Amino acid sequence: QVQLVESGGGLVQAGGSLRLSCAASVRTFSTYAMAWFRQAPGKEREFLAVISGSGVSTSYADSVKGRFTISRDNAKNTVYLQMNSLKPEDTDVYYCATGSTGRRTESYDYWGQGTQVTVSS
Repeated sequence: QVQLVESGGGLVQAGGSLRLSCAASVRTFSTYAMAWFRQAPGKEREFLAVISGSGVSTSYADSVKGRFTISRDNAKNTVYLQMNSLKPEDTDVYYCATGSTGRRTESYDYWGQGTQVTVSS
């Protein structure tokens, strides 16, 4: 069983930055690709970024490419999402996930509880 716990959300002004963290309770963390998604009330969960187990390969949604950076520290069993140049439309609940390597929400087996990010204009 994999448990994921996100942290780092909060309130930030437009143009600001936040770094989200997701700590995983799993022995072989480096073998798991990790991803970030977000979801607004009443909307489908949206893929943001995925990183390979080694951290060498990353992939981003067009909506966040160039503004968000996914990274990981395998020694700490933690994946990060650095978010820069935040916009009000980035306001969502952000989730980390694992158990897959792609962009399809339904392919992921494990999810964190989510962390709220609110960007004020």
